[in-house]
Amino acid sequence: MSTKYKAPTTDQAYFITITTVGWIDVFTRLNQKYNIINALQYCQKNKGLEIYGYCIMSSHIHLLCKGTNGFILSDIMRDFKKFTSKRIIQTILDEPESRREWMLDYFKKSCEHLKREQEYKVWQDGYHAEIVETNWFIKQKMNYIHNNPVKDKIVTLAEDYYFSSARNYAGLENDLEVILLDLF
Repeated sequence: MSTKYKAPTTDQAYFITITTVGWIDVFTRLNQKYNIINALQYCQKNKGLEIYGYCIMSSHIHLLCKGTNGFILSDIMRDFKKFTSKRIIQTILDEPESRREWMLDYFKKSCEHLKREQEYKVWQDGYHAEIVETNWFIKQKMNYIHNNPVKDKIVTLAEDYYFSSARNYAGLENDLEVILLDLF
């Protein structure tokens, strides 16, 4: 397996993008956003995940993060995707979802080509990880992360988007704690 765009070390931070198959807008529902928040909180508490910045968009998640305490970020992301896939599907099955049949059918068809036995595929293979090496890169990526909802005209100000660390950096309420970087 290629290590390009992977996070195989424990001593460096990465900018990561995780995307749903077909760019399906799973995270337009509040319950699905909280599936992600809860899973990230679990990874912070139990898997050594340090988060410096994040944004949950409708079909993808951006993270500026690092694995610590001997945990390798690629392992954390593998477990995160595996757990959230199951949780996302269960939420679609158990809770009101007007797109239920369509989404389940798409997720089912997305794994037909796989060699391993799998009923649903929620996430695209792998994830896009770029190593953080300079303060300029950190500033650029944090700006990108925080302005994603502004660019998509979801909000006017980055800190108004609840599912983003822009709120943390603005000193506003947020359900997911992050380690604030003093770069701004």
